[in-house]
Amino acid sequence: MALSKPTLAELSGRSPAMRAVRAFVRRAAEVDASVLLTGETGTGKSLAARLIHENSRRASGPLMVVNCAGVPQSLFESELFGHERGAFTGATGAREGLVEAASGGTLFLDEVGDLPVAQQSKLLTVLEERTVRRVGSVRSRPVELRVVSGTGTDLEEALEVGSFRRDLFHRLAVLRCCIPPLRDRPEDALYLARRFLRRLGRRYDVDELHLSPDGASLVESYGWPGNVRELAHALEAAVILARSPVVTAEALRRAAQLD
Repeated sequence: MALSKPTLAELSGRSPAMRAVRAFVRRAAEVDASVLLTGETGTGKSLAARLIHENSRRASGPLMVVNCAGVPQSLFESELFGHERGAFTGATGAREGLVEAASGGTLFLDEVGDLPVAQQSKLLTVLEERTVRRVGSVRSRPVELRVVSGTGTDLEEALEVGSFRRDLFHRLAVLRCCIPPLRDRPEDALYLARRFLRRLGRRYDVDELHLSPDGASLVESYGWPGNVRELAHALEAAVILARSPVVTAEALRRAAQLD
């Protein structure tokens, strides 16, 4: 899937933790090593992956994204590695997989902890040999790509129980960065909220869109279990439903059904 080009400013936050994340992204973009991004859902792993790609020497190449949690296991091998015509029932034509399509660019494995065990071995072969073999093919094709992975699960635990290969983990995690949850950096919540409101004001043509004092207090004090994504969606819902330039705590609670 094609994605619009982001800027580093989108990985917002004034906290020391987010300054460290931005510094990591800049450094990771300068090299070609595999990257593992960890953190809860909604913290910005996908955005960080896109920024690493767009600021790297591979920026002119493709960025291919696969959600490892969203592909049925029965289709995973074909989706990732491609297939030849007649390889299985329904394979009426040859098709390149996402690994092959990412050649010359970056492959982002989102929720890599959900990568089926059966495909982990084949992905390891791709990374070691820089070739891919489509399902039903006897020929390997060369690929030249960088892999960035993201996960919200504990891969260390997965290693212990054997649901994730240790050799693949070390291949994917040459560089590692944990993006902290919003509750651990409350100083960023209000900064992000005001940034989102400026954007929403332009989108919905609302002049001087802002938080009331109690709205600002709620933004800072609420835990935001869905992190930055939840905050952004809560503010948008409040702006749409309240029909007021002032976003109050009541409007936020009602629109986003906050506890």
